[in-house]
Amino acid sequence: MISVEDALDHLFALARPVATELCPLTEAAGRVLAAPITAKLTQPPFPASSMDGYALNSVEADMHAQFVVIGEAAAGHGFDGRVGAGQAVRIFTGAPVPEGADCVVIQEEVERRGKLITLLTEDTSKSNIRPAGQDFTLGDEMSAPRLLTPSDIALAASMNHAELCVYKRPVVALVSTGDELVQPGETPADGQIIASNTYGLKALLEAHGAEARILPIARDNRSSLETVFSLCEGADLIVTIGGASVGDHDIVADVAESMGLDQSFYKVAMRPGKPLMAGQMGASVMIGLPGNPVSAMVCGHVFLLPFLRAMAGLEAAPAERFSATLTEPLPANGPREHYMRARVTKGQICAESRQDSALLSVLASANALLIRPPHDSARAPGETVDYIRL
Repeated sequence: MISVEDALDHLFALARPVATELCPLTEAAGRVLAAPITAKLTQPPFPASSMDGYALNSVEADMHAQFVVIGEAAAGHGFDGRVGAGQAVRIFTGAPVPEGADCVVIQEEVERRGKLITLLTEDTSKSNIRPAGQDFTLGDEMSAPRLLTPSDIALAASMNHAELCVYKRPVVALVSTGDELVQPGETPADGQIIASNTYGLKALLEAHGAEARILPIARDNRSSLETVFSLCEGADLIVTIGGASVGDHDIVADVAESMGLDQSFYKVAMRPGKPLMAGQMGASVMIGLPGNPVSAMVCGHVFLLPFLRAMAGLEAAPAERFSATLTEPLPANGPREHYMRARVTKGQICAESRQDSALLSVLASANALLIRPPHDSARAPGETVDYIRL
């Protein structure tokens, strides 16, 4: 068995960024920007008022000074002229500041009668003007790669980009294996269960930028597995669930190797999730997950999501860890890294009392995986432990 860290290193060595494509800005949120973009203009392109008020020359802005209002400037409709001595322009937020003015006195500090205004203050320490280029200037860059957030999309739009070069969504083929499985909605016969893993993994992977395809269930015989593997052509990643252990019916590795799998590793010192394997299979990477429902989902968070990020052009790094203080004691851990279903509330964490890897109901109520290092000593309430978010 290898450690979780070593297994991730092996996986990252297999990761190759997918191809790129142009994507409309309206569909780019959550995608990974593949190439830097530069601003096609300066923002704001002109000195702009940040308040509603009156634009005038600050050297004349004495208490009770009076000005004649000679026009108006609004967003999209500037004042076509120059502000001279004793003059002011009514101005609204976002409007270009007219030539000859260097400050905006807010409307609450002005008394107006007809076309004449009187200043009620002499404080012009704040100009209330956004200078040209305050946000960014022509040629300023948005770096890549980056996972595009709504704020990034707004910035790209402001830089005048209608489409972006992004990495394609990695295509993942999900293959459940086992004679005991039937699809949700079907009636299981005696000894059969519902195939839940592929549906949970599809939701997880697509929430993180992949295009996941659920393939037919592969039965526990060579011909069925070969047929389903043939349907995986074109996938960037093939994920099998079940059949990766050492039982008489666990033949996924043998069939995959006969079809060209170059295995990178098999078995990881973790719980749940020990019977994990990975390797290169033609143009695709294959990752074989254990069949227990919780094991498959835990491996999805620990291995699939970091690998997916690397394929999508982001940094090859483990899932981000956070810290919280224990509310209940924990016994000493064994030789394998343990990912315990847990709940985090206001910086405190409590492991679920039941940790059987078949209990999806416990996973559904958890919001974290509490991480116990190998041979970790017993822990008392108040001690700090690491976790990853679910």
